[in-house]
Amino acid sequence: MRAAIFRDGDMVVDTLPDPTPGEGQVVVKTLACGICGSDLHAFHHAPKMVEVAERSGGGFGMDLKRDIVFGHEFCAEVLDYGPGAQKTLKPGTRVCSMPIAFGADGVSGVGYSNDYPGGYAEQMVLNEMMLLEVPNGLPTDQAALTEPMAVGWHAVKKANITEEDVALVIGCGPVGLAVIAGLKIAGVSPIIASDFSPARRKLAETMGADIVLDPAETSPYERWKDEAAPEGYDPKNWMTMMGIGPQLRPGVIFECVGVPGIIQQILEGAPKAARIVVVGVCMEPDHFEPFFGINKELNVQFVLGYSPEEFAETLGFLAEGKIKAEPLVTDKVGVEGVKNAFEELANPEKHAKILVEPWR
Repeated sequence: MRAAIFRDGDMVVDTLPDPTPGEGQVVVKTLACGICGSDLHAFHHAPKMVEVAERSGGGFGMDLKRDIVFGHEFCAEVLDYGPGAQKTLKPGTRVCSMPIAFGADGVSGVGYSNDYPGGYAEQMVLNEMMLLEVPNGLPTDQAALTEPMAVGWHAVKKANITEEDVALVIGCGPVGLAVIAGLKIAGVSPIIASDFSPARRKLAETMGADIVLDPAETSPYERWKDEAAPEGYDPKNWMTMMGIGPQLRPGVIFECVGVPGIIQQILEGAPKAARIVVVGVCMEPDHFEPFFGINKELNVQFVLGYSPEEFAETLGFLAEGKIKAEPLVTDKVGVEGVKNAFEELANPEKHAKILVEPWR
């Protein structure tokens, strides 16, 4: 099979042996696979990524001296089954799956493993019990976005959202857009989104943000206060200060940038008693001043991934039209175009999500 392969620190196109499914596994044809920001980070900083993951107790199991095929946001087609499979889905059935495979050697992350190639290859091996049939005639392009959209839905669920919350999303890349979609499903209003990029701000509106702003022109934290303040609210009134008079609505802020300095910025700008959900994946050392969180009694929640239930729910949201993901796909490439796509994704004005179609 042909694949875009991470080899010796570079991305090359080559032929690999077709994968063979083991006990209870299935071999699938990759139809479409999204390029994730984590893949970009692994390409540029693989040794650091592996080292930090291992130190934090969640190692990827990647041997950088061996070939790796990235790609964990995929929609595929069932081809054949391994021994012991129930064969509940016919060959040709379109499926999605959490990017996890398990066999005799334990659990591996599909797309971050030397033994389980990801969706930048023409074929993959998955576990039959993890497969979800694509419902309601959902287009393949949108089904492939189940995984990144599930990340946003998981973050929203972890935030313990209430109808009283006023949400602020910092950063409107793919992660922030997924959070906005999740907040819309959860019934949060208003949803405020902030990003320097005009293209990303436009996508934020498309995904359901009620108020979209450029932080170079308007402080997102001041705008949040404007929206959260009830009639008669006066922060200098002694009754308000004692919790007796009118109070700001509860605040929940989603950090969706993942670069050093953003958490400190949010601690400084956040209102008292806000909940901060860190969704952006920062792989570099960072620092912040705890006293901001102490003085304001802030609650900081770090999140990662999603549960099987949340993954399945997200596929259902896409199939039911509750998440309008079509505008997120800005280009499609074959395996030969993956390396250039990595470079193109550095420009937020040009692309949001590029899909790899290995058979293209």
